[in-house]
Amino acid sequence: MIIKNLPITETKGTMAPPYFLSLYRSKPTAVSGMTKDQLRKAYKERRSALSSAERQKMEDLILIQFQQLDIEIPSSIMTYAPFEKMNEFDPQLITDYCYFKNPRQQLFYPVCGKDDNRMHCLLVNDETLFEKNRFGIPEPVSGLETVPDELDMILIPLLAYDVKGHRVGYGKGFYDRFLRQCRDDVIKIGFSFFEPETGIPEVGKHDVRLDYCINTDRIYSF
Repeated sequence: MIIKNLPITETKGTMAPPYFLSLYRSKPTAVSGMTKDQLRKAYKERRSALSSAERQKMEDLILIQFQQLDIEIPSSIMTYAPFEKMNEFDPQLITDYCYFKNPRQQLFYPVCGKDDNRMHCLLVNDETLFEKNRFGIPEPVSGLETVPDELDMILIPLLAYDVKGHRVGYGKGFYDRFLRQCRDDVIKIGFSFFEPETGIPEVGKHDVRLDYCINTDRIYSF
């Protein structure tokens, strides 16, 4: 299945109307103390319980928070296409806002290698075609590959995160392997509809921490 990328457009972002600003504040989680596998299951269930309208409103709130982030928007950004089956946060509004702030932006998407179990990074444009990979996640069909240390900022999908910047992904390790190849000063940002865990178990030496995680009502800096 091939799908066309959403156009990269200039936008100031969508401001959330006041009537739901208080309705969609993220609530403290009650699943602390679980293993990573238990956290994955719990957060998949929490996300699947969100309606499309709820998720879109929460994405608007997250955009508002991102607009308050005190960083200069860089030119080389790696984002991702959302895993729709998992009700994942869609970073399209974020990348549109980044383009508005920095029209020189080059946008890259990850591709999971079929043979080497590594993640690669391809430059895209408005004409790039995407197709779903073996996990059901859209990836660019073609594009100029870049090396990880050329990236300035990476938007990172996740299921859960904690107050120290550790994240729980889907368990394949693609991002941790990729991030270890990036520069030390690359900006690593995660997004979540929920509050952080107080701690994530089984954190290993190869796990790479986020620099920021943004939810519906605040920016966590690590």
